Amino acid sequence: MTHAWQDYARYVEEVMERDHIAGAAISVSQNGKILFQQGFGYRHLAKQQPVTPDTIFGIASVSKSFTAVAIMQLVDAGLLSVDDPVVKYLPEFQLHGVEDINSVKIKHLLSHTTGMPPMRRRQDITTFEEHLEFLAQQEYELLGQPGEYLSYCNDTFLLLGAIIERLTGRIYRKYMTSNILDALEMYRSTYSIEELTRFKDVTVPYIYNKQTGEFEERPWPALGNFEVGGGVRSCVTDLMKYGEIFVNGGKRGDRVIVSRQGLEHMQTPVYQYGRKTWYGFGLTVTYDHAGNTLVEHGGSQPGVASNFGFVPEQGLVVAVLTNTSGAPAKSLWLAAVNTALGLPLDLPRSVEPEYEASQADKERIVGTYRSAEGGRLRVFVEDGQLYVETAGEQYPARMSSPATAVFTTNVERVIKFFFREEEPAWAVFSGLRMLQRAAE
Repeated sequence: MTHAWQDYARYVEEVMERDHIAGAAISVSQNGKILFQQGFGYRHLAKQQPVTPDTIFGIASVSKSFTAVAIMQLVDAGLLSVDDPVVKYLPEFQLHGVEDINSVKIKHLLSHTTGMPPMRRRQDITTFEEHLEFLAQQEYELLGQPGEYLSYCNDTFLLLGAIIERLTGRIYRKYMTSNILDALEMYRSTYSIEELTRFKDVTVPYIYNKQTGEFEERPWPALGNFEVGGGVRSCVTDLMKYGEIFVNGGKRGDRVIVSRQGLEHMQTPVYQYGRKTWYGFGLTVTYDHAGNTLVEHGGSQPGVASNFGFVPEQGLVVAVLTNTSGAPAKSLWLAAVNTALGLPLDLPRSVEPEYEASQADKERIVGTYRSAEGGRLRVFVEDGQLYVETAGEQYPARMSSPATAVFTTNVERVIKFFFREEEPAWAVFSGLRMLQRAAE
């Protein structure tokens, strides 16, 4: 192992100790050659079973790019276009408040730009027909018309699974298993919780309880239809196989999995949400990272924090999987990319500018913001200092523009506010979700 990767391994160990991460697995490849691959910590704490590169973790929303690849396979086959209305394939689809239901396209599902706010999760629903009925019955206020805003909405993303079923005549997970997982020889990857019991070297999901200072085991979540956006359980060795298609024109070896054009479409910017970062189809794209493009996606579930992505210009693929909620997988991923590119370990994706906020600036963003999914964020001022409260913790913050603020948990977080004319902010964009102002 080179000195650079030794330094990176020490960095990972320091972060795991600081942020109370039970176990992690990391793999880095370039043009098909493994540069770094290692397990850290434990997959099972009580049994002191170590993590290996083959340890199976949840990958959560990294799964979204798998569904996007499947949609691109159907595009390649001439079965649909991402510009088609959703109702062309799901005639019963309804969104309250949309003036013309035909304006909601498949591309809006892929990019979380339907205008739907985050919804209350119904993981007990296991058929798409039931979910379409659930959506039609819900009362909510749209954020805007299709394409106007980006806000993570798993309830509309999962409808891509319904489209896949309608067009192929196959259960979603069966199509995904045969056409992506098995096609890529990802034999340690599955959508099935039952199958996890049959594999060896599988992690236990953990949450670290700050009050007790103890790790608490969590069961694997039964996701129901949400498996479309978060149901893959995998290992970093398998994710290297998956990553190969993105840096090899849609092929693994000589086998074509999806067209080069389809993958390029997934990486086409749809909505800008960061200084240099855009959301595409199940992937985010950050431009000009020391002259390189970062394409990635993270994931979070109870007992899961993950990040996967690639640098297309360099043929570089990186996967980070952890078994602890809230672990800074995105930071570990970026540090691995930086190491592979010979850049400073801590080079950020972007830097928020300095901004001298006025009292009026602060007053416009002060308030409590919520979503039906359960998200809550409070912004307040105490003794002239701006604070953000999230997940029961309070953090000092600063404004980096009249519409953005920055605070640091175990990572730097940027939140963006939305205004209508001169009124106080009506929404805040945090964690890829729009939270709307609520009564105190």
